[in-house]
Amino acid sequence: MTTVVPTSEEDPVLPVVQFTAELSWADAGPEVAEPQVMRLCMEAQECIVMGRWLDLASLMLTSADIVFSKVSDKDLECIFTVICNLVSKLQTPNEELEAAKLISTKITQQPTDKPAIRLKILFNLYNLLEGPDSRFFVYMQALNLALNGKVTDHIVPSFKKIDSFLKEWNVGVKDQRNLFLAVANVLKENKSSGKDSFKFLTKYLATFSGEDSYVMSEAKEEAVSAIIEFVKAPDTFQCDLLDMPAVGQLEKDAKYALVYQFLNIFLTQRLDAYLEFQAANSTLLKSHGLVHEDCITKMRLMSLVDLGCNESGQIPYTLIKDTLRINDDEVELWVVKAITAKLIDCKMDQMNQVVIVSRCTERLFGQQQWHALRSKLASWRGNVASLISTIQANKVVEEGSQAMQGMAIR
Repeated sequence: MTTVVPTSEEDPVLPVVQFTAELSWADAGPEVAEPQVMRLCMEAQECIVMGRWLDLASLMLTSADIVFSKVSDKDLECIFTVICNLVSKLQTPNEELEAAKLISTKITQQPTDKPAIRLKILFNLYNLLEGPDSRFFVYMQALNLALNGKVTDHIVPSFKKIDSFLKEWNVGVKDQRNLFLAVANVLKENKSSGKDSFKFLTKYLATFSGEDSYVMSEAKEEAVSAIIEFVKAPDTFQCDLLDMPAVGQLEKDAKYALVYQFLNIFLTQRLDAYLEFQAANSTLLKSHGLVHEDCITKMRLMSLVDLGCNESGQIPYTLIKDTLRINDDEVELWVVKAITAKLIDCKMDQMNQVVIVSRCTERLFGQQQWHALRSKLASWRGNVASLISTIQANKVVEEGSQAMQGMAIR
């Protein structure tokens, strides 16, 4: 296999054009191939002389499909490094964006053919770009390639920098939606973290606020997916989905009203409400891949949390038994499960058969919870201020007393 080696550091373009042209016309015979190769090289030379870098990129990309099928990954990377480097010669952001679209679109046309190397080429292109619009476009192409080519492992690490990327790109709400949804889909396919997938899906839903019903309806399917992901997640017990307009629209929707009701039960009610709903809608739950036993487990924990938040800090064992529908000897087991899941901090008073709760996790954290937190912080602030005043007053009294003792000694 011939390896592409640039003939000079100044301009490796022509050797690459010649190499790819020879590959493209290799089956036509020398009489046909040589004139065609010569023509392409002359066109490339003219583009270089005239500074028509977009035309040169387009010319070099015409053989891309053949290049992917006939050369090694090393040669492929070398060829596209030369092509991608053309973006550094462009003078305006619009030209750079056009070139980025041209190159990345060609790279992603066949995502299942050598997807890993295609993704690497896109990353190389991204790093060569300077304009935020160009970078955002290429990154979105990379997300779609990773998803369609099933190489999501290669792009997931970059999600840690999404917040800094957004500041750099400074994109609008619509582009943010597309980004959050694409990231959520990649994480769902990757199956590395259901919690992260749910986080980006909720970020997507949170961008819908104040839009008309037509725009809002775009989010219905994703709102349903978010609800189902929340219920399925064994380690997620808190969310603010009910406060989101994109989810709220499901309440009166003919198709999805029951899904909204299902979420409302998990976030505001207890096990008995779930069991009643399940008995009447078992088919609905199965259609979304929900397992009844898993739902009971999660609902028992959430019901226990609800008891902790509403029973003045003390929960009788009998109340836990009746609410969770368990045996007497299972009460402490479920309390331990809730502690392990970091849902509550508590002590079990076996003598008096009560659980003494010092902290519990709110299932909902909306406006009401924010107001409650604000009130607690204000109260704590007042208490701290009062304590400081008392300490200062005592210090003054103590200093005065010491002064009086000093005068008496003299």
